[in-house]
Amino acid sequence: MCPLTNWPVQLCLVPVRAPYFEGAQLVIAADCVPFAFADFHRRFPAERVLLVGCPKLDDTEFYRDKLTRIFRENEIRHIDVVHMEVPCCFGLVRLVTEALGASGKDVPVRLTKIGLRGEVLETTARAVPTPAVG
Repeated sequence: MCPLTNWPVQLCLVPVRAPYFEGAQLVIAADCVPFAFADFHRRFPAERVLLVGCPKLDDTEFYRDKLTRIFRENEIRHIDVVHMEVPCCFGLVRLVTEALGASGKDVPVRLTKIGLRGEVLETTARAVPTPAVG
């Protein structure tokens, strides 16, 4: 089992600036993922900063703003977004994409979609365009 490198892990509770964010590789996971994907703790959190949240049950504006500030105010090296295959969970992908674009940072993002039976359905890299400044 891989130990967590940060606490808290809930997106609504993490500070915007923390030493563990500098040079970090983030795993941003939907709340349901660790329950549905049995191999989650071996595959994802090792030496990464874990953030979890639910785009259906939580305040998405708050999440978008907080993620934008985290991305803008820290040097994040890589982001893994892990979400379930259900439509509401894809909202997490949208929130991360929008926040990264608003931050003006160019950070590689990898998306992993987990099926309802706990299997990895798809893993893809996604380029997030940096907005024009001017």
